[in-house]
Amino acid sequence: MIVDDDPAGDWTAPGVYRCAPGVYRIPLPLPNDGLRAVNVYALADGAGLTLVDAGWALAQSREALAKALAELGAGLGDVRRFLVTHVHRDHYTQAVVLRREFGTRVALGRGEQPGLEELALPRRERRRQLDQLRRAGAGAIVRQLERMAPPDGPNEYEFPDEWIDDGARIVVGAGEPDQRVLEAVATPGHTRGHVVFADPAAELLFSGDHVLPRITPSLGLEPAPRQSPLTDFLTSLELVRSRPDAALLPAHGPTGMRVHQRVDELITHHAKRLDATLAAVQDGRSTAFEVAEVLLWTRRDTPFAELDLFNRMLATIETSAHLEVLAERELVTAEDRDGIRHYTT
Repeated sequence: MIVDDDPAGDWTAPGVYRCAPGVYRIPLPLPNDGLRAVNVYALADGAGLTLVDAGWALAQSREALAKALAELGAGLGDVRRFLVTHVHRDHYTQAVVLRREFGTRVALGRGEQPGLEELALPRRERRRQLDQLRRAGAGAIVRQLERMAPPDGPNEYEFPDEWIDDGARIVVGAGEPDQRVLEAVATPGHTRGHVVFADPAAELLFSGDHVLPRITPSLGLEPAPRQSPLTDFLTSLELVRSRPDAALLPAHGPTGMRVHQRVDELITHHAKRLDATLAAVQDGRSTAFEVAEVLLWTRRDTPFAELDLFNRMLATIETSAHLEVLAERELVTAEDRDGIRHYTT
Protein backbone atom coordinates (compact mmCIF):
# COMPACT_ATOMS: atom_id res chain seq x y z
CA MET A 1 0.00 0.00 0.00
CA ILE A 2 1.28 3.45 -0.93
CA VAL A 3 0.91 6.01 1.85
CA ASP A 4 1.85 9.66 2.21
CA ASP A 5 5.24 10.12 3.87
CA ASP A 6 5.06 10.95 7.57
CA PRO A 7 8.22 12.60 8.95
CA ALA A 8 7.15 11.62 12.48
CA GLY A 9 6.97 7.91 11.64
CA ASP A 10 9.66 5.23 11.57
CA TRP A 11 11.58 6.20 8.46
CA THR A 12 13.19 2.73 8.23
CA ALA A 13 9.88 0.83 8.07
CA PRO A 14 9.49 -1.08 4.75
CA GLY A 15 6.97 0.32 2.32
CA VAL A 16 6.32 2.92 -0.34
CA TYR A 17 5.90 6.52 0.78
CA ARG A 18 4.64 9.33 -1.43
CA CYS A 19 6.86 12.41 -0.96
CA ALA A 20 5.51 14.55 -3.80
CA PRO A 21 3.50 13.96 -6.97
CA GLY A 22 5.30 11.21 -8.87
CA VAL A 23 8.01 10.79 -6.19
CA TYR A 24 8.10 7.77 -3.87
CA ARG A 25 10.50 6.97 -1.02
CA ILE A 26 11.48 3.30 -0.63
CA PRO A 27 13.57 2.43 2.47
CA LEU A 28 15.83 -0.56 1.85
CA PRO A 29 17.50 -2.52 4.70
CA LEU A 30 21.18 -2.30 5.61
CA PRO A 31 23.12 -5.00 7.49
CA ASN A 32 24.33 -2.94 10.44
CA ASP A 33 23.00 -1.58 13.70
CA GLY A 34 24.02 2.05 13.39
CA LEU A 35 22.45 2.77 10.01
CA ARG A 36 19.51 0.48 9.37
CA ALA A 37 18.19 1.66 6.01
CA VAL A 38 18.89 3.69 2.91
CA ASN A 39 16.20 5.68 1.11
CA VAL A 40 15.83 5.03 -2.61
CA TYR A 41 13.54 7.41 -4.48
CA ALA A 42 11.41 6.19 -7.39
CA LEU A 43 10.37 8.79 -9.98
CA ALA A 44 7.68 8.18 -12.58
CA ASP A 45 9.45 8.07 -15.96
CA GLY A 46 6.94 7.48 -18.75
CA ALA A 47 6.11 3.79 -18.81
CA GLY A 48 8.94 3.02 -16.40
CA LEU A 49 10.81 4.43 -13.41
CA THR A 50 14.02 6.30 -12.66
CA LEU A 51 15.53 5.54 -9.26
CA VAL A 52 17.74 7.90 -7.27
CA ASP A 53 20.22 5.54 -5.57
CA ALA A 54 19.88 1.78 -5.55
CA GLY A 55 20.71 0.20 -2.21
CA TRP A 56 23.26 -2.44 -1.18
CA ALA A 57 23.49 -5.62 -3.29
CA LEU A 58 21.94 -7.90 -0.66
CA ALA A 59 19.18 -10.47 -1.02
CA GLN A 60 16.96 -8.74 1.53
CA SER A 61 17.44 -5.39 -0.19
CA ARG A 62 16.51 -6.80 -3.58
CA GLU A 63 13.43 -8.47 -2.10
CA ALA A 64 12.32 -5.23 -0.42
CA LEU A 65 12.85 -3.24 -3.63
CA ALA A 66 10.93 -5.75 -5.74
CA LYS A 67 8.04 -5.73 -3.27
CA ALA A 68 7.94 -1.92 -3.21
CA LEU A 69 8.02 -1.63 -6.99
CA ALA A 70 5.12 -4.07 -7.20
CA GLU A 71 3.09 -1.60 -5.14
CA LEU A 72 3.82 0.90 -7.90
CA GLY A 73 2.66 -1.56 -10.55
CA ALA A 74 6.21 -2.21 -11.74
CA GLY A 75 8.99 -4.75 -11.49
CA LEU A 76 12.78 -4.63 -11.31
CA GLY A 77 12.94 -4.73 -15.10
CA ASP A 78 10.84 -1.57 -15.34
CA VAL A 79 13.58 0.57 -13.83
CA ARG A 80 14.98 2.53 -16.76
CA ARG A 81 18.03 3.93 -14.98
CA PHE A 82 19.68 4.56 -11.66
CA LEU A 83 20.91 8.04 -10.80
CA VAL A 84 23.42 7.31 -8.03
CA THR A 85 24.56 10.04 -5.66
CA HIS A 86 27.89 8.40 -4.79
CA VAL A 87 29.91 5.23 -4.91
CA HIS A 88 29.42 3.83 -1.40
CA ARG A 89 28.10 0.29 -1.55
CA ASP A 90 24.77 1.05 0.15
CA HIS A 91 23.95 3.39 -2.73
CA TYR A 92 25.68 1.87 -5.74
CA THR A 93 26.16 -1.88 -5.71
CA GLN A 94 22.56 -3.00 -6.20
CA ALA A 95 22.46 -0.87 -9.37
CA VAL A 96 25.46 -2.80 -10.70
CA VAL A 97 23.89 -6.19 -9.94
CA LEU A 98 20.52 -5.30 -11.46
CA ARG A 99 22.19 -3.91 -14.57
CA ARG A 100 23.82 -7.30 -15.15
CA GLU A 101 20.39 -8.90 -15.14
CA PHE A 102 18.13 -6.30 -16.74
CA GLY A 103 20.46 -4.00 -18.65
CA THR A 104 19.37 -0.97 -16.60
CA ARG A 105 21.49 2.10 -17.22
CA VAL A 106 23.56 3.38 -14.31
CA ALA A 107 24.76 6.99 -13.97
CA LEU A 108 27.28 8.25 -11.38
CA GLY A 109 29.13 11.50 -10.69
CA ARG A 110 32.30 11.87 -12.73
CA GLY A 111 34.34 12.64 -9.63
CA GLU A 112 33.95 9.03 -8.49
CA GLN A 113 36.14 7.73 -11.32
CA PRO A 114 39.41 7.64 -9.30
CA GLY A 115 37.68 5.70 -6.54
CA LEU A 116 36.29 3.12 -8.97
CA GLU A 117 39.72 2.75 -10.57
CA GLU A 118 41.11 1.91 -7.13
CA LEU A 119 38.26 -0.55 -6.47
CA ALA A 120 39.03 -2.29 -9.76
CA LEU A 121 42.37 -3.42 -8.28
CA PRO A 122 42.70 -6.72 -6.40
CA ARG A 123 41.92 -6.18 -2.72
CA ARG A 124 45.55 -6.66 -1.66
CA GLU A 125 46.60 -3.77 -3.92
CA ARG A 126 44.08 -1.26 -2.52
CA ARG A 127 46.38 0.58 -0.16
CA ARG A 128 45.37 4.21 -0.23
CA GLN A 129 42.88 4.07 2.63
CA LEU A 130 45.23 2.02 4.81
CA ASP A 131 48.03 4.47 4.02
CA GLN A 132 45.69 7.28 5.07
CA LEU A 133 45.18 5.60 8.45
CA ARG A 134 48.90 4.96 8.92
CA ARG A 135 49.60 8.62 8.24
CA ALA A 136 47.03 9.45 10.92
CA GLY A 137 49.00 7.43 13.46
CA ALA A 138 46.41 4.64 13.54
CA GLY A 139 48.78 1.71 13.01
CA ALA A 140 46.81 -0.44 15.46
CA ILE A 141 43.63 0.00 13.41
CA VAL A 142 45.50 -0.84 10.21
CA ARG A 143 46.83 -4.08 11.69
CA GLN A 144 43.34 -5.12 12.77
CA LEU A 145 41.91 -4.34 9.35
CA GLU A 146 44.64 -6.31 7.61
CA ARG A 147 43.96 -9.35 9.81
CA MET A 148 40.25 -9.16 9.03
CA ALA A 149 40.54 -8.56 5.28
CA PRO A 150 38.53 -11.16 3.36
CA PRO A 151 40.06 -12.93 0.36
CA ASP A 152 39.39 -11.57 -3.11
CA GLY A 153 35.96 -12.54 -4.42
CA PRO A 154 33.61 -11.32 -7.15
CA ASN A 155 33.89 -7.56 -7.49
CA GLU A 156 30.56 -5.84 -6.82
CA TYR A 157 31.86 -2.61 -8.36
CA GLU A 158 31.84 -1.74 -12.05
CA PHE A 159 32.03 1.50 -14.00
CA PRO A 160 28.72 3.24 -14.78
CA ASP A 161 27.19 3.57 -18.23
CA GLU A 162 27.30 7.34 -17.88
CA TRP A 163 29.33 9.87 -15.92
CA ILE A 164 27.28 12.76 -14.55
CA ASP A 165 28.91 16.18 -14.88
CA ASP A 166 28.24 19.11 -12.58
CA GLY A 167 25.29 21.08 -13.90
CA ALA A 168 23.97 18.27 -16.08
CA ARG A 169 20.25 18.49 -16.78
CA ILE A 170 18.51 15.12 -16.58
CA VAL A 171 15.03 14.82 -18.03
CA VAL A 172 12.70 12.31 -16.37
CA GLY A 173 9.51 11.41 -18.24
CA ALA A 174 10.46 13.23 -21.43
CA GLY A 175 7.41 14.33 -23.38
CA GLU A 176 5.02 13.40 -20.56
CA PRO A 177 2.67 15.95 -18.95
CA ASP A 178 4.47 15.41 -15.64
CA GLN A 179 7.98 15.67 -17.13
CA ARG A 180 10.59 16.86 -14.61
CA VAL A 181 14.10 18.18 -15.16
CA LEU A 182 16.71 17.41 -12.52
CA GLU A 183 19.91 19.39 -12.18
CA ALA A 184 23.00 17.51 -11.00
CA VAL A 185 25.05 19.51 -8.51
CA ALA A 186 28.55 18.30 -7.65
CA THR A 187 28.91 18.25 -3.85
CA PRO A 188 32.29 16.67 -3.00
CA GLY A 189 33.10 16.02 0.63
CA HIS A 190 31.40 12.84 1.80
CA THR A 191 33.05 11.34 -1.28
CA ARG A 192 35.00 13.16 -3.95
CA GLY A 193 32.34 12.58 -6.63
CA HIS A 194 29.15 12.98 -4.63
CA VAL A 195 26.28 14.66 -6.49
CA VAL A 196 22.83 15.81 -5.43
CA PHE A 197 19.85 16.17 -7.73
CA ALA A 198 17.80 19.35 -7.57
CA ASP A 199 14.24 19.59 -8.89
CA PRO A 200 13.74 23.38 -8.87
CA ALA A 201 10.21 23.29 -10.28
CA ALA A 202 8.99 21.00 -7.48
CA GLU A 203 11.31 22.56 -4.84
CA LEU A 204 12.91 19.20 -4.00
CA LEU A 205 16.51 18.20 -3.33
CA PHE A 206 17.56 14.55 -3.53
CA SER A 207 20.50 15.04 -1.20
CA GLY A 208 22.11 11.60 -0.97
CA ASP A 209 24.47 11.65 2.01
CA HIS A 210 25.50 15.27 1.55
CA VAL A 211 22.75 16.71 3.77
CA LEU A 212 21.25 14.30 6.31
CA PRO A 213 18.57 15.34 8.80
CA ARG A 214 19.77 13.55 11.95
CA ILE A 215 23.43 12.66 11.53
CA THR A 216 26.52 14.20 9.96
CA PRO A 217 27.97 12.31 7.00
CA SER A 218 31.39 10.72 7.27
CA LEU A 219 34.23 12.49 5.49
CA GLY A 220 37.02 10.89 3.49
CA LEU A 221 35.85 7.27 3.75
CA GLU A 222 36.56 6.24 0.18
CA PRO A 223 39.13 4.23 -1.77
CA ALA A 224 40.84 7.30 -3.25
CA PRO A 225 40.49 10.09 -0.67
CA ARG A 226 41.34 13.72 -1.35
CA GLN A 227 43.72 15.76 0.81
CA SER A 228 41.07 17.90 2.51
CA PRO A 229 37.56 16.41 2.33
CA LEU A 230 36.20 18.73 5.03
CA THR A 231 37.18 21.77 2.97
CA ASP A 232 35.36 20.19 0.03
CA PHE A 233 32.34 19.41 2.21
CA LEU A 234 32.04 22.90 3.73
CA THR A 235 32.38 24.47 0.28
CA SER A 236 29.65 22.16 -1.02
CA LEU A 237 27.38 23.04 1.89
CA GLU A 238 27.80 26.74 1.12
CA LEU A 239 27.01 26.03 -2.52
CA VAL A 240 23.78 24.24 -1.63
CA ARG A 241 22.94 27.01 0.85
CA SER A 242 23.28 29.59 -1.94
CA ARG A 243 20.63 27.85 -4.02
CA PRO A 244 16.88 28.32 -3.51
CA ASP A 245 15.58 26.46 -0.48
CA ALA A 246 13.91 23.09 -1.03
CA ALA A 247 12.37 20.13 0.72
CA LEU A 248 15.08 17.73 1.86
CA LEU A 249 14.87 14.17 0.47
CA PRO A 250 17.83 12.47 2.19
CA ALA A 251 19.35 9.03 1.74
CA HIS A 252 19.22 8.29 5.48
CA GLY A 253 16.61 9.65 7.85
CA PRO A 254 13.10 11.05 7.53
CA THR A 255 11.87 13.64 5.09
CA GLY A 256 10.22 16.83 6.34
CA MET A 257 13.14 19.23 6.84
CA ARG A 258 14.12 22.16 4.65
CA VAL A 259 17.57 22.17 3.10
CA HIS A 260 18.74 25.57 4.37
CA GLN A 261 17.86 24.80 7.97
CA ARG A 262 19.84 21.58 8.01
CA VAL A 263 22.81 23.04 6.12
CA ASP A 264 23.07 25.78 8.74
CA GLU A 265 23.07 23.15 11.48
CA LEU A 266 25.80 21.13 9.78
CA ILE A 267 28.02 24.20 9.34
CA THR A 268 27.58 25.03 13.03
CA HIS A 269 28.40 21.45 14.02
CA HIS A 270 31.69 21.46 12.14
CA ALA A 271 32.66 24.85 13.55
CA LYS A 272 32.27 23.41 17.05
CA ARG A 273 34.15 20.29 16.02
CA LEU A 274 37.05 22.35 14.72
CA ASP A 275 37.20 24.18 18.07
CA ALA A 276 37.29 20.86 19.98
CA THR A 277 39.96 19.49 17.65
CA LEU A 278 42.13 22.58 18.09
CA ALA A 279 41.77 22.34 21.87
CA ALA A 280 43.01 18.74 21.78
CA VAL A 281 46.13 19.77 19.86
CA GLN A 282 46.73 22.62 22.30
CA ASP A 283 46.58 19.99 25.08
CA GLY A 284 49.43 18.07 23.45
CA ARG A 285 47.73 15.55 21.17
CA SER A 286 49.62 15.55 17.89
CA THR A 287 48.26 12.88 15.52
CA ALA A 288 44.74 12.43 14.20
CA PHE A 289 44.47 9.14 16.09
CA GLU A 290 45.52 10.77 19.36
CA VAL A 291 43.06 13.63 18.89
CA ALA A 292 40.22 11.27 17.95
CA GLU A 293 40.80 9.35 21.18
CA VAL A 294 39.82 12.34 23.35
CA LEU A 295 36.77 13.49 21.36
CA LEU A 296 33.22 12.21 21.74
CA TRP A 297 31.46 10.53 18.82
CA THR A 298 28.01 9.96 17.35
CA ARG A 299 24.83 11.68 18.49
CA ARG A 300 25.20 9.88 21.80
CA ASP A 301 28.61 11.40 22.65
CA THR A 302 30.26 7.97 22.75
CA PRO A 303 33.92 7.81 23.90
CA PHE A 304 36.34 6.67 21.21
CA ALA A 305 37.33 3.55 23.19
CA GLU A 306 33.71 2.34 23.13
CA LEU A 307 33.39 2.52 19.34
CA ASP A 308 33.67 -0.62 17.22
CA LEU A 309 36.56 -0.97 14.78
CA PHE A 310 34.70 0.45 11.81
CA ASN A 311 33.63 3.56 13.71
CA ARG A 312 37.11 4.06 15.18
CA MET A 313 38.36 4.09 11.60
CA LEU A 314 35.68 6.63 10.63
CA ALA A 315 36.50 8.79 13.64
CA THR A 316 40.21 8.82 12.86
CA ILE A 317 39.69 9.70 9.20
CA GLU A 318 37.23 12.46 10.09
CA THR A 319 39.64 13.88 12.66
CA SER A 320 42.33 14.00 9.98
CA ALA A 321 39.95 16.04 7.85
CA HIS A 322 39.38 18.56 10.65
CA LEU A 323 43.09 18.83 11.36
CA GLU A 324 43.82 19.54 7.71
CA VAL A 325 41.35 22.44 7.76
CA LEU A 326 43.03 23.82 10.90
CA ALA A 327 46.37 23.60 9.08
CA GLU A 328 44.94 25.37 6.03
CA ARG A 329 43.70 28.14 8.32
CA GLU A 330 47.17 28.32 9.92
CA LEU A 331 45.80 27.52 13.36
CA VAL A 332 48.06 24.48 13.60
CA THR A 333 51.32 23.48 11.91
CA ALA A 334 51.50 20.13 10.13
CA GLU A 335 54.70 18.11 9.77
CA ASP A 336 55.29 14.57 8.45
CA ARG A 337 57.72 12.49 10.49
CA ASP A 338 58.46 8.85 9.71
CA GLY A 339 55.31 8.59 7.61
CA ILE A 340 53.03 10.00 10.31
CA ARG A 341 51.47 13.46 10.20
CA HIS A 342 51.86 15.52 13.37
CA TYR A 343 50.10 18.76 14.28
CA THR A 344 51.25 21.40 16.76
CA THR A 345 50.18 24.90 17.75
